Amino acid sequence: MTGKITALDLGLGELSEATKTYFAKCEEKLGLVPNVLRAYAFDDKKLRAFTDMYNDLMLADSGLSKLEREMIAVAVSSINHCYYCLTAHGAAVRQLSGDPALGEMMVMNFRAADLSPKQTAMLEFAVKLTEEPAKIVEADRVALRKAGFTDRDIWDIASTAAFFNMSNRVAAAIDMRPNDEYHAMAR
Repeated sequence: MTGKITALDLGLGELSEATKTYFAKCEEKLGLVPNVLRAYAFDDKKLRAFTDMYNDLMLADSGLSKLEREMIAVAVSSINHCYYCLTAHGAAVRQLSGDPALGEMMVMNFRAADLSPKQTAMLEFAVKLTEEPAKIVEADRVALRKAGFTDRDIWDIASTAAFFNMSNRVAAAIDMRPNDEYHAMAR
């Protein structure tokens, strides 16, 4: 598929009125309809499930800042080499941090970035959960607590990492490409 993934490209018919309305809201707020949403547009129920989970994890109240959640998305996507998410969420890190270099560093190697010890602990946990989930032990959670995270924060770190592992795999499976606009954002 190309960067213009739509339900119509998938041969699945016209967009529902609810999806058209949602996409119009995206255009208004973001200036684009993210291709990941277009990829789910063939099924309103799947689109709603994806957006509900995404919005809960990335935008709802949390002990993690929006920037920290985006950093998790990028660290996980870097391990998984997800072009879509590295481009889209790298842009979000640039935008939320006000630092284009941080966004690029996160995409390439978060360990080389100038991060706080707390952020580093968070990302190391997300990466371990991505690479070796069966090796997560109580000592890993204790390290997060020592860094200043609550048990609820640990849930949010894990849930965000898990969501992006799933999203990365779907993106790879269908050759999802990022919107061209992401490449120029927050530079």
